[in-house]
Amino acid sequence: MNATNPAPATAGAQDLSATRPWLKSYPASVPPTIDEARIGTLNDIFRDALAKYPNRPAAESFGKRVTYAQLGRDADAVASWLQGQGLKKGDRVAIMLPNVMAFPAILFGILMAGGTVVNVNPLYTPRELTYQLNDSGARFLFVLENFGATVEESLPEIKLDRVVLVTPGDLLGLKGAIINLVSRRVKKAVKPFSLPQAVTFKAVMAEGARKKPQPVSVSPEDIAFLQYTGGTTGVAKGATLLHRNVVANVMQCEAWMLPFFGTREDHLMVTALPLYHIFALTVCGLLMTKIGGCQLLIANPRDIPGFVKTLQKSRITLMSGLNTLYNALAHAPGIEKVDFSQMVFAVSGGMATQETVAKKWKEITGQPIVEGYGLSETSPVVCANRLDIEEFTGTIGYPLPSTDVTVRGSDGTILPDGERGELCVKGPQVMAGYWQRPDETAKVMTQDGWFRTGDVAIILPDGQIKIVDRMKDMVLVSGFNVYPNEVEDVLAKHPGVMESAVIGLPDEHSGEAVVAYVVRKDPNLTADELRQFCREALTGYKVPRRIEFRETLPKTNVGKVLRRALKEEAEQSHVRWS
Repeated sequence: MNATNPAPATAGAQDLSATRPWLKSYPASVPPTIDEARIGTLNDIFRDALAKYPNRPAAESFGKRVTYAQLGRDADAVASWLQGQGLKKGDRVAIMLPNVMAFPAILFGILMAGGTVVNVNPLYTPRELTYQLNDSGARFLFVLENFGATVEESLPEIKLDRVVLVTPGDLLGLKGAIINLVSRRVKKAVKPFSLPQAVTFKAVMAEGARKKPQPVSVSPEDIAFLQYTGGTTGVAKGATLLHRNVVANVMQCEAWMLPFFGTREDHLMVTALPLYHIFALTVCGLLMTKIGGCQLLIANPRDIPGFVKTLQKSRITLMSGLNTLYNALAHAPGIEKVDFSQMVFAVSGGMATQETVAKKWKEITGQPIVEGYGLSETSPVVCANRLDIEEFTGTIGYPLPSTDVTVRGSDGTILPDGERGELCVKGPQVMAGYWQRPDETAKVMTQDGWFRTGDVAIILPDGQIKIVDRMKDMVLVSGFNVYPNEVEDVLAKHPGVMESAVIGLPDEHSGEAVVAYVVRKDPNLTADELRQFCREALTGYKVPRRIEFRETLPKTNVGKVLRRALKEEAEQSHVRWS
């Protein structure tokens, strides 16, 4: 893959290289910085897209497309309705939806009305939903009817002005009615619930379309999103993302990727990760809006056969996903019939991508997986591989333009390149702090203003960053550090392994023991055989002391393996390995 219309890097790159050694490895067409003076709001990006690309498709769902012009009208109706309900600038509005056609219109409608978006995982339990709505102070909730029962159970403990019920077929015309019928009657996906005060999204659109929304003065310093952390490391906290944080990251991603996009007007981004997840939100939803691309919305990416059928009907050019998704697709029947000839790149984030998955993906598609890295707190992208790589690198690539990183020891001192330490980040994409939690904000920000990621990393000689592991996931065996990612990567190389998760559990002899949970591809695979395989690649103390075979592994709703859940399960059972 070659860059399009490469241009020389700016002269400032040489001056910055002393503190940003990765700039020497930048593609010639990528600038070292973005113009932060030009950072506006997400509303500006949306209005620009409506003006520049009115007739281009903005989104596709269940085979039907809407143009940017139609998306603009739909967003206006949402904004008008919210204002009519008394929404004030800065009020929080929650979206509890998978990737259905209504999502983009609701998202931009809230922003255009001056509101703050609170993204909610639709698969939350009533307890989790109650916590997030109360913590954010959301006044309105847009929820797919499939999850109405969850809202009903939470309602006595939350304060909402209005609940809006969305259907999978909203904004899809006659086809939408068929989709809703199948969802309700055939798949029986909608559990009985009673929300008598709720209003349908269809009614919202009809009422909102009667008049234009009132213009609202939104500044880059206003809050665009309360993006709650996944909760995998403790109580979920709302990362306060200002318009300038998210717009900066969109600009950074554009600066890094645009030279490889080309000038084509028919970009189709596979949006399989849910838009309530920060990676999909920025890299799919917002970046595609910025460049006038179209999102192929996948409402249920867990339905792999259905997903593959959708891909077979599409000429995709861009794709985002994570390791588990690429792994599932790579082994899915029919994937060989998908036309990948127009694909410019496939980017991966959210969790470490395994070499074996990347290798299989390239065999099928001809394209390597381009790995990136980010967090909710950084809007999210911090680093990404060059898009012209020929093979999977196993690193997270280089910091994006206008991004600084350091690796620090436990005492906060900056470590030399090549030494392991906590990855710290500074840049315009870093959040303003955690919502109403100054104590938690203080824990993750250094005194000199750097965000502590909680990830262990090293900086390679050419400036690439390699994540070793989460700090809290590290296993300590007789004083030696064992990083689960390393063990999982070895396990993944065995042809009989589908996927695995590695944790540390208490051991009376070594302090902790390495334990592996494995999903088999070969049902005849034995623990002894797999342990012997590991011994060929790992030093003795890294080889799993115990291997337990499972049918599935616990995962977040975006497909990230939950090591914490396995650890908690074992600890509750008082498991010790000796």
